[in-house]
Amino acid sequence: MIQRDDASPIPRPGGRTARVRADVLAAVERELAASGYDNLTIEMVAASSGVHRTTIYRRWGSVAGLLVDLLASGADDDWQPADTGSLEADLIRLNREVRDALAQQPSLTGAVIAASFRTAEAAEALTSFWQDRYVRSEVVVSRAIDRGEIPSDTDAQRLLIACTAPVYHQLVLLRQPMTRAAADRAAKDAAAAARAGVYVR
Repeated sequence: MIQRDDASPIPRPGGRTARVRADVLAAVERELAASGYDNLTIEMVAASSGVHRTTIYRRWGSVAGLLVDLLASGADDDWQPADTGSLEADLIRLNREVRDALAQQPSLTGAVIAASFRTAEAAEALTSFWQDRYVRSEVVVSRAIDRGEIPSDTDAQRLLIACTAPVYHQLVLLRQPMTRAAADRAAKDAAAAARAGVYVR
């Protein structure tokens, strides 16, 4: 369960209420991208989602509660990294996904990161979201170990961070465009370093 500001749990809805949650969280995402966290209000979310503000207040309690649930919803999907048959190609696909997502919604990414500095709940939720994605991506490294492409004691998280860091640095920190070719090159560099044993524990 995810905790609201008042420490009461946000229930994970099912059945008919699942649609309400989906509509509200989609509206939160839209309004975050358009207005940023500091300008986000429950009234805006209610108007955008078509869900009465009383329902939103009762279920989520606050804007921070909405953001926490939006981030928590990332754990509900079935995303898995591609299995192309080689480490380099898997890392390229991973970097392309990250690059495309950040390039398509830069304002949303910035708003979520900014919000993580406003409340402890949002910071914890964002950390959990990234940890979940890195854990899911570790299969890319374990498959490469099983194929004999890289040393068996390769540190999966170090390799994955080295691969994706240039994408986040360019698009989020520098706020500069990044070509797909540049993202591919970062993945190839990480794969080459892994084969050379750079990321062994």
